[in-house]
Amino acid sequence: MRFILLVFINAFAVGLAIACVNFYFQHSWQYFLITFAISFTVSFIAFYYLFQRYIYNKMRLIYKLIHNLKLGKDLKEALGDKLSDDPINDLEQQVKDWAREKKKEIDTLKEQEKFRREFLANISHEFKTPLFAIQGYIDALHDGMMQEDPQMAAQFLSKASQNLDRLTFLIKDLDEISKLESGQIPINYQKFDLVVLVREVLEAMEDKAAVHGISLVFKDKYQSQTMVSADREKIRQVLVNLVSNSIKYGKERGQTDLRIYELFETVLVEVTDDGIGIEEKNLPRVFERFYRTDKSRSRKIGGSGLGLSIVKHIIEAHQQTVNVRSTEGVGTTFAFTLEKVKPVM
Repeated sequence: MRFILLVFINAFAVGLAIACVNFYFQHSWQYFLITFAISFTVSFIAFYYLFQRYIYNKMRLIYKLIHNLKLGKDLKEALGDKLSDDPINDLEQQVKDWAREKKKEIDTLKEQEKFRREFLANISHEFKTPLFAIQGYIDALHDGMMQEDPQMAAQFLSKASQNLDRLTFLIKDLDEISKLESGQIPINYQKFDLVVLVREVLEAMEDKAAVHGISLVFKDKYQSQTMVSADREKIRQVLVNLVSNSIKYGKERGQTDLRIYELFETVLVEVTDDGIGIEEKNLPRVFERFYRTDKSRSRKIGGSGLGLSIVKHIIEAHQQTVNVRSTEGVGTTFAFTLEKVKPVM
């Protein structure tokens, strides 16, 4: 050990110095060797005790404390029970590693704090908009509009009902995301034909797409079965949210394409529109709750702003991946994978 070597060198230096002084006065090699042996032994013991108690043990304690902070273990379980041959360099490296990890944690906390502030601001706005609208309609009705203008009063009641529906959808989506994040909603795996599910979703969305003049295209080549293992109803929700999103942001009289690609162990599903697209800088954030790339247009279109976040949580709960690619003015493609069921031979 370098620790022993360090003690030996210091004891040797002290012993040699004292022996040289004694030789200077006695002029005897015998006394020189005796003095060197005694002073070296005493110095070695003294230095070993001092280094062990006041330096080495202190370093060991710091080393263990760092591991305790890093690993969250008791001191007795910390990995600092054994130091290497170079405890000083060892400790220096541990301090650097610990500082690096703490910096990463601080940066992560800052990002989370920024996200929290944005989330609170967004959810506050999402709730305030329909609530203030409802309050305004009710105040107008309360001031006598029911008797003065029954037709206008009926319109106000209809608008108040629409805003209540918006609040209901918002609360429902928030509750679902919360349960997905906490694992309270189980994933009920079953084997089903993905092609059949896609066709069901497109048929259900045809009327909504027709209002915007958008064609939903699923090529005729997808006739054979594509069996997957997943929660059928949750994947239906994923498809509905993605198709609905493509209709909202698609081009008038445009087109939404759904494609299925069978890979080795997974099935890739793509939903592509030919709409306004998304700026590259905004792509990493499209799955965040309430994040909207075009806020002014998004408010007019409606929705809770949670659809894509729900998509992400559902797919990740299946231990699969979801991603997006987009080009401004060309369109956007959302893609996700599902576990493929191999056909029985």
